[in-house]
Amino acid sequence: MASSDKTIDDSLYPIAVLIDELKNEDVQLRLNSIKKLSTIALALGEERTRSELIPFLTETIYDEDEVLLALADQLGNFTSLVGGPEYAMYLIPPLESLATVEETVVRDKAVESLRIVAAEHSAQDLEIHVVPTLQRLVSGDWFTSRTSACGLFSVCYPRVSQPVKAELRANFRKLCQDETPMVRRAAASKLGEFAKVVEIEYLKSDLIPNFVQLAQDDQDSVRLLAVEACVSIAQLLPQEDVEHLVLPTLRQCASDSSWRVRYMVAEKFVDLQKAVGPEITRVDLVPAFQYLLKDAEAEVRAAVATKVKDFCANLDKANQVHIIMTSILPYVRDLVSDPNPHVKSALASVIMGLSPMLGAYNTVEHLLPLFLIQLKDECPEVRLNIISNLDCVNDVIGIQQLSQSLLPAIVELAEDSKWRVRLAIIEYMPALAGQLGQEFFDQKLRGLCMGWLNDHVYAIREAATLNMKKLVEQFGAQWAEQAIIPMILVMSRNKNYLHRMTCLFCLNMLAEVCGTDITTKLLLPTVLLLASDPVSNVRFNVAKTLQKISPFLDSSVIDTQVKPTLEKLNADTDVDVKHFASEAIAAIAAA
Repeated sequence: MASSDKTIDDSLYPIAVLIDELKNEDVQLRLNSIKKLSTIALALGEERTRSELIPFLTETIYDEDEVLLALADQLGNFTSLVGGPEYAMYLIPPLESLATVEETVVRDKAVESLRIVAAEHSAQDLEIHVVPTLQRLVSGDWFTSRTSACGLFSVCYPRVSQPVKAELRANFRKLCQDETPMVRRAAASKLGEFAKVVEIEYLKSDLIPNFVQLAQDDQDSVRLLAVEACVSIAQLLPQEDVEHLVLPTLRQCASDSSWRVRYMVAEKFVDLQKAVGPEITRVDLVPAFQYLLKDAEAEVRAAVATKVKDFCANLDKANQVHIIMTSILPYVRDLVSDPNPHVKSALASVIMGLSPMLGAYNTVEHLLPLFLIQLKDECPEVRLNIISNLDCVNDVIGIQQLSQSLLPAIVELAEDSKWRVRLAIIEYMPALAGQLGQEFFDQKLRGLCMGWLNDHVYAIREAATLNMKKLVEQFGAQWAEQAIIPMILVMSRNKNYLHRMTCLFCLNMLAEVCGTDITTKLLLPTVLLLASDPVSNVRFNVAKTLQKISPFLDSSVIDTQVKPTLEKLNADTDVDVKHFASEAIAAIAAA
């Protein structure tokens, strides 16, 4: 490229380089040249880009999918390089060719670029250049061109004349009835998007019959895409029309013979609920929701279980509690003991959210027993999800009630055999401590937090040290001095060197939150004592700890106590101890 800048008079140079590189056997080189197309177009100028570069690219569309994908992507941003919107039609031929290739990702990218370029056309140019392209794609022999056509209707339709609109609706109907399932699938996936731009009378007369037909297709991959269109169509129609035009199809999808269709209904349920409004929800969607909660397929039950909280939150406020208590909770109760762990886990992640809706009495009477069952579930994920959302319930029933009901189960989990469950409890502990208060925490949970420091799993010990720091942030340095530092310092005398190392890790963390006075008076002497530990791993962690806590010490203490200890460690026989000691000396000197 540098030589082309110098010899700008040699106007054939950029295109010659491109031709050479596009014919090179190395795919990477061809890919790189495509990615430089905009630079080449700038060198050629707008006119030569239109007359030479674009025709050349159109003729050479046979390559690796990777190269074609890059080309389809580049052409979407090319309008300014061919001279602006009035020349955008020059980009249509290469993109049309790319929209017919076999590889789906290339076609999708070409359609995406065609949509960008089509939007840049004037209304007149759209009818002259883009609509004929769309019609050619619709009547293409290969299904690839017909699937690509589906993505262009919504861009063209709003800006063309009435006769052309009628033609486009007829073409879309043709694609909805195509003999190839892939084309019907593409039409179903774009139906909702097209519905948004079609006038309401034609939505009812033309598109809803297509929707009903696609929702009854013999291929479940087509039927499940019709569910998405159902949401868009319901949002566009008045309530009374939704009732007789959309609901029959929705009911049929909710009880479809294919679990994949029912799964899609479950996934889209809250969107459907918002689209149809509270009255239809109460009469029609609540029974459908119950039906899905009892579905034979675990995947469907899991999908609908994740929607329990949102579905209940969007119920009509006047009847919300009544509907939840009578129509939803009995089904939720069954899911709590579902045989499938994914279903129980999905429910556990949202069930706590019902508490604010139901209020204190109903939470204590009806939800707490379910939480207790889930806290004792054999599946760690279920227990984890309940613990993570305890704050929702605390806000409603208060910590006293919560601690009486759930704390024994939480204590049990803190000693769970699965280390990930113990880890989750540790991570939740600072929040729980804040909710319970210092006195309650000291009585019931402080012992647990100390016990984790001696856990046999390193990840637990590491999390437990961070937990200590967060607890001190919560309760203050004075609490730390009285309640936990003495217990941590005892660990420095443990026979197991891993416990001595954990003691150092804790002191690292605590120095940050305890301040200079406590660090100098209580923490530093223990660190210095461990400098003569027989285990080299402990000694080099002493060097690292001294480096970390030095910002919280006075310079006089550093000179009289820290530096002599580091000098001693720097002369250690162990190479790692010497390395970390010299690093610490350098860091302290630079500070």
